Amino acid sequence: MGIVAGLDSSSEFTRIVVCDADTGAVLRQGYAPHPVEAKATEVDPQVWLLSLGEAAGGGLLEGVQAIGVSAQQNGLVPLDAQGGPVRPALLGNDKRAQVAAADLIDGLGGRQAWAEAVGCVPQAAQPVAKLRWLARSEPEAAQRIAALMQPHDWLVWQLLGRPARRTTDRGAASGTGYWSAGTGSYRPDLVELALGHPCALPDVLGPAEAAGTTPEGLLISAGTGETMAAAFGLGLGVGDAVVSLGASGSVMAVHHEALADPSGMITSFADATGMHLPVVHTLNAVRALRGTAELLGLGDLAELSDLAMKSTPGSSGLVLLPYLEGERTPQLPHTAGTLSGLRRESMKAEHLARASFEGMLCSLADAMDVLRSRGVEVRRVFLLGAAAELPAVQAAAPAIFAAQVVVPQPADYAALGAARQAAWALGVAQGTLSPQSPPAWQGAAVQVFEPGDELAVGRAVRQQYGATRDHIHPGAFSFGG
Repeated sequence: MGIVAGLDSSSEFTRIVVCDADTGAVLRQGYAPHPVEAKATEVDPQVWLLSLGEAAGGGLLEGVQAIGVSAQQNGLVPLDAQGGPVRPALLGNDKRAQVAAADLIDGLGGRQAWAEAVGCVPQAAQPVAKLRWLARSEPEAAQRIAALMQPHDWLVWQLLGRPARRTTDRGAASGTGYWSAGTGSYRPDLVELALGHPCALPDVLGPAEAAGTTPEGLLISAGTGETMAAAFGLGLGVGDAVVSLGASGSVMAVHHEALADPSGMITSFADATGMHLPVVHTLNAVRALRGTAELLGLGDLAELSDLAMKSTPGSSGLVLLPYLEGERTPQLPHTAGTLSGLRRESMKAEHLARASFEGMLCSLADAMDVLRSRGVEVRRVFLLGAAAELPAVQAAAPAIFAAQVVVPQPADYAALGAARQAAWALGVAQGTLSPQSPPAWQGAAVQVFEPGDELAVGRAVRQQYGATRDHIHPGAFSFGG
């Protein structure tokens, strides 16, 4: 069918993969950092174009027929009536809108009202909260806002030469706080509630629709957010969940419908294929491992893993509740971590090391149970993040999650997902693919770990963890254990 490209404009860099449209085989790759300060919370969106141009240098896109765009989520590009940025783009890591998010929750009548309206409760990172922050903190700039875009929308618009029609996709739209994955429609009243006046919103394209064609004849697909692109690049389907092991953690699964959760623990995203991606976040994951390694005077997490492997499941009765930064799942924002079960026989470094891994994984299993309790099927768990390579994680995770665990080989899955979307849109345009069936690219190369005979052991570890959690925080959590 031809050659396609996928580009991922993350918070720090642009990666481009050029792929065979039929098989997904990577033919060539490009990379360039964004010329911005590390951990910047706002940026001139032109830097994304500069990075893209550098990554695409040297004829990288020669022969390419279609491009898909993935980009960092929760960014906000506010535009004036002429299409120029009113101010620098606000990025997802900007926490200044925490008070604004709380104001919005109250303004609509509480958490349940938001969950029913758009499938999520406002958080500081979301564009809807950023709008309220702008209205309160920069009222003159806020008054000039005539249109709203996110990073991937803006990049697609630029690649197409800034046409009159602006577009997005359902995946990126579902993270705004003013589009409902359940109804598939905007809530412009929530934009007005946040900003104080209405403004133009991009058209939401279907998964296989094209955003347009460049003057040179290059097809640009709808694009999507990084999370949705990575899920598409991994080839996830119903029954698959992704556990992301960063400093904080998340559990995301493919589901056939949007989930409204009055507690706010579930964020209901749409995916890049027409399905849904409910997500549950935890504030603590690998940070609990790093803290334990520092406490034990170890140089890195590999040493912590080696030490943990000298212990046994259950850590000789030692339980670590890893709520070091407070916790979001369960909702304990002002709590601290707890180390329980100290006895003379358990006071050994290897048991503490093991307890840190089991505590992290049990906390994420609690988050997974929030989804399972709502009918989300989890048969296979993809583990992402550098910590997924640690033997202690791979040894304990299948039994604790009660599912097959797969660890994908490191790859640019968001860029691959964007390229797969481009191939889909190209195939539909050429009449060789159905709008209902994306190209069947080869899935990610993975290591597979089965729970096998350890399921009973995993249940015992979780029961020990759950009993400690419920004793220390009674009534805070009603799932799992």
